[in-house]
Amino acid sequence: MATITAPLPGRPDISYTPDMAKYLARIKRRHELEKLETCLPEGFPTQLESKLMWEGQSLEESEIHTSHGFKVVRGVPVLKYTREENIIIYASISSHIAPIRGRQDNQYQGRPTDVVLAHIKDLSSVVDTSKISAPAYTTEKQVFHTDIGDVIALFALGEAASGGQSYLSSSWRVYNELASTRPDLIQTLAEPYGKGARPYTLRPLLHHQPATEDIPTITEAQAEALDALHFIAEKYAVSLDFRQGDIQYVNNLSIFHARSGFQDSLEKQRHLKTPAALQDRWDRVYAGLSAENTVFPLEPSVRS
Repeated sequence: MATITAPLPGRPDISYTPDMAKYLARIKRRHELEKLETCLPEGFPTQLESKLMWEGQSLEESEIHTSHGFKVVRGVPVLKYTREENIIIYASISSHIAPIRGRQDNQYQGRPTDVVLAHIKDLSSVVDTSKISAPAYTTEKQVFHTDIGDVIALFALGEAASGGQSYLSSSWRVYNELASTRPDLIQTLAEPYGKGARPYTLRPLLHHQPATEDIPTITEAQAEALDALHFIAEKYAVSLDFRQGDIQYVNNLSIFHARSGFQDSLEKQRHLKTPAALQDRWDRVYAGLSAENTVFPLEPSVRS
């Protein structure tokens, strides 16, 4: 039987996987009990206009940097090459998209180094699950989110037996819907999540830091805003049939991405490589990188 846990007193009833029923109930409750803001924050545009503002059902092909913000290289014959050769191919093609590779981890096999490639694979059967803190290393779905960096690249060395679709959605389209229908949520997203001293990070979400033991609880408004980002992104998303040998490049500054849950088999296993308010997080990825200190791991492991 599944265990149902109630939220702690004073904390919103929200989990990593968004729940539509709870989201709709929260919207109704807040409209009944609160006087919601009807204006956008000062200086925020009423609408964003660009080819980066698109909807999945009306998408057209374009270039990654100047148009819709993503591109897929289809059908690299990965089975013809060794793991090392496939990584060389991936790194070589990617160097034409962006000249600097971001840091994925700062240690490898127990020693300090710049790991510039991460393997996204279900490791729950070979790694102590207490050491897995992210759904990237399980078969669970990933909700719409962004990562750290400018362009996010994924290379499918293998595909799942079923599921695992890749979803992309224009964050510009999500902004436009919220700006026209719920400016109060734009106000909420533009404010720091939390207050007080570190060790957590204070920054606007419009520009989620993994929860820590000391991070303060979020508000009902912030919980609704998080769900709104996911469900509106889902509404306008495009689903990519991500196949073995495909490389996906995504403009992280204009695109939310997500993944459905998936199932592996012995024959088929999904295997992917993966303004001032963001400066600290960008430094974690790019600051101090040198070619001499970079490592391209050939096998998957949970990042430190």
